[in-house]
Parts: sequence; C-alpha cells; structure tokens
Amino acid sequence: DDALELFKKTLPSAGASFAQVQVSATSERARALKIVRAAARKSKAPGLDLIALALSGKAAGFEKVIALIDELVINLKKEQEGDDAKKEYCSTSIDEADDKKKSLELSVKDSETAIDEL
Repeated sequence: DDALELFKKTLPSAGASFAQVQVSATSERARALKIVRAAARKSKAPGLDLIALALSGKAAGFEKVIALIDELVINLKKEQEGDDAKKEYCSTSIDEADDKKKSLELSVKDSETAIDEL
C-alpha cells in the first residue's frame, strides 16, 4: 500500500499532465522544425526539406517525420559507402601513378647517364 501511494504521488494529475504534454509536443515540434530548417539551409539536401514540410504540417505526427529521417539516414549511409569506395579507388590510383612516375623518372635519369657516358 505504501508503494502504491508513493507511486500515485509521483504521477501528476490527469488534467495537468495533458496540458503539459500538449505544450511539450508543440514546443518540441517547433524546436525540431527550427533545427531541420537550419540544417536544410546549410546542406541543401532535399530530404531535409521534406522533413521540414512534414514537421510544419499540423495533421501529421512525428511517426511520418521519423520515417523520413530514417530513410534519409539510410540514403546517407549508402552515399557514404559509395564515397568510401571511390576514395579507396582514388588512393590506389594515385599510389599507382606515383609509382609509375618514380619509375619513369629513374628511367629518364638512367637514360641521361647513358647519354652522358657516350
């Protein structure tokens, strides 16, 4: 009984709880919208514009926004994988080009030495 009473005391009344949740959800939506719009201005990603549009709508809940964010994260991960593969390819190509350049420079130096000896 004591535990139940303590539990009941920690919970706010139903009316106060409803008002607090409503204000909190509205302020969180506004805060999220502000953050997403700022990020959209910086990155020019079309997915962020869609998220901002969903957040500014009154009927849609956060479920749709969360789904859009998840989809955006998946797309960004795919793009990152492609970027990583391209970076690896470029690094390998640069290393091969440097090796070829060094061997050609050595070949030219050997040729110059041979010409000077003649």
